[in-house]
Amino acid sequence: LQEFGNQNTILIRLQNKSNQESIETVNGVKNLIQDKVVEFRRSEFVGPTISSELLFRGFQAVSFALIAILIYIWLRFEWQFGFGAVVALTHDVLFTLGVLSILNVEFSLATIAAVLTIAGYSINDTVVIFDRVRENLRKYKNIDLIEVFNMSINNTLSRTVMTSITTLLALISLYLFGGEVIKPFALTMIIGVLVGTYSSIFIAVPTLLVFKFRPQDEDENEN
Repeated sequence: LQEFGNQNTILIRLQNKSNQESIETVNGVKNLIQDKVVEFRRSEFVGPTISSELLFRGFQAVSFALIAILIYIWLRFEWQFGFGAVVALTHDVLFTLGVLSILNVEFSLATIAAVLTIAGYSINDTVVIFDRVRENLRKYKNIDLIEVFNMSINNTLSRTVMTSITTLLALISLYLFGGEVIKPFALTMIIGVLVGTYSSIFIAVPTLLVFKFRPQDEDENEN
């Protein structure tokens, strides 16, 4: 039993061991609680075939999105930036799904849409920081890579934080006042925005340290 919107609206979930829609089961429940219920709004059945198809389609959509983003970043920057962006995005998606699993949030089409939206939001933050990194790499050729990356993050930090706070204000309002239907989407987005902001700063850019952008950096490491 789960409250749906208010304490007078109840969602009842039953497990059907036969994996087939059973009208008798639904009617049996209705007969048991008929004297306590004003209105039966609807009944739905979700079988294993639908669940497996939803899982496959969701995984397919997220995978295609990550591949498309990798190609976009690769073409706009260099392949090293694309690698860093995909590492950060994969972290965002897996972390968000893990939190949803812990909180026992229903995985639906709205949740998949939210995960894809998170990927788009996160890559937007990452691209802004990568733009500044590329600009500073060209401008400060004699400064250590770590200092260049740190400078780039600090230059875009206020923009990143303010954008995230503004987005969170809208999402929190949706979660609190948008009703039960929109709650899973809003909650997924809230988690994703927080994780996406974190990964753009602390995962995407530091991943670039794995690669050597300048010959002098390789020489320094050898010494």
